[in-house]
Amino acid sequence: MQRGRFLRGVGSFGAAVGASAAGLRAQPLPPATITLGDEVFLQTAWRELAGARIGVITNQSGVTSRLESIVDAIRANPRIHLRAIYAPEHGFRGDRTAGAYVGSYTDPQTKLPVYSLYGAQRHPSPAILRDVDVLLYDIQDVGSRAYTFISTMAYAMQSAKRAGKAFWVLDRPNPVGGIVVEGPVLQPAFASFIGLYPIAMRHGMTVGELAKLFNEHFGIGADLHVVPMRGWHRSTIWPQTGLQWVQTSPNIPEWRTAFVYLCTGLIDNAGVNNGVYFTKPFFYAGGLGVDGTALAARLNARDLPGVWFRPAAWSPVAGFWKDKELSGVELDVFEPARFLAVRTAVELLVAVRDIAPHLIRIRAADLDRDWGTNELRIALERGDNADAILAQWDRPTTQFRTLRSKYLLYT
Repeated sequence: MQRGRFLRGVGSFGAAVGASAAGLRAQPLPPATITLGDEVFLQTAWRELAGARIGVITNQSGVTSRLESIVDAIRANPRIHLRAIYAPEHGFRGDRTAGAYVGSYTDPQTKLPVYSLYGAQRHPSPAILRDVDVLLYDIQDVGSRAYTFISTMAYAMQSAKRAGKAFWVLDRPNPVGGIVVEGPVLQPAFASFIGLYPIAMRHGMTVGELAKLFNEHFGIGADLHVVPMRGWHRSTIWPQTGLQWVQTSPNIPEWRTAFVYLCTGLIDNAGVNNGVYFTKPFFYAGGLGVDGTALAARLNARDLPGVWFRPAAWSPVAGFWKDKELSGVELDVFEPARFLAVRTAVELLVAVRDIAPHLIRIRAADLDRDWGTNELRIALERGDNADAILAQWDRPTTQFRTLRSKYLLYT
């Protein structure tokens, strides 16, 4: 009898919840404080391309402030003729790991061809551009030179120039802001897919501004059109935009990660683990047998702006360090607008070299490629302190600031 009453009670409760849930609607997203370039395009600028055949270079991060994919938004307008999608590293859906091959295929949802720009060929070939008149670029960047998406943009601009296609950039925020610039400036001898042109590591530019710089100063010469945002300012960092962050790549799951990626993303090829394949990628620095308390004390004594270090331990679940018990520090970036990411990376490497020299295992070619220079490696091996290492980049970084000022779209 008690069981019967219990079941009747559960049934009544379930019916009540079901009836209540049936009348519920999802809470709307809070309004953004800016208007993205893709939204400006969808509102008005698309009319300039009415009748043109469009190809879109995008991934899961190419969304409006309402989190609608640029591909879906374009397809909803019958007067825009979308013909193809072009996918960067990690793929159109963002489901490929770093460095993994991205193939070409037909997207099952849109029935459109998806052409890989991170496979055997990273420049769009004439064959995959044949059916389009215009390429649109809509991908969220993270503000670091060492990120392949802006190289994909540059390669696509070069191919568009050769094929006589127009190239449009739908501008998006630099999540780490547009004021702080940190060297080193890439030296041409170390150019690679993670750094094509002599720009600063932390460039402080939007993708639209970078496209103008690449096109004019570095001589691409494409038929370039940038659709600017409305309401974005150079001092704006991601949370001030009111936008929702969409994971740009597997190890950048939230906007805060963009700040630490600019820092610890530069230390792994010196032998220092950065927390990738753990719960908070890029928020850690250390390795086997590191005294985290001593490392934290050393770094906190440097009074680095916007960041605090605490002793930490972690064990990656994949990769070279899988299941190894690592120790070191966790970065607490409590004031991101003041955080000097590249300076902090140098301070970390110097501190680890001095406190745990056994950890430093430099892969010279990879470290030089990541930094775009061999000056960091040489100075570390020579025993230079952080101030001396950073000082050698002052002049080229100042020169880059002067250069970039010609291409800035926002105040």
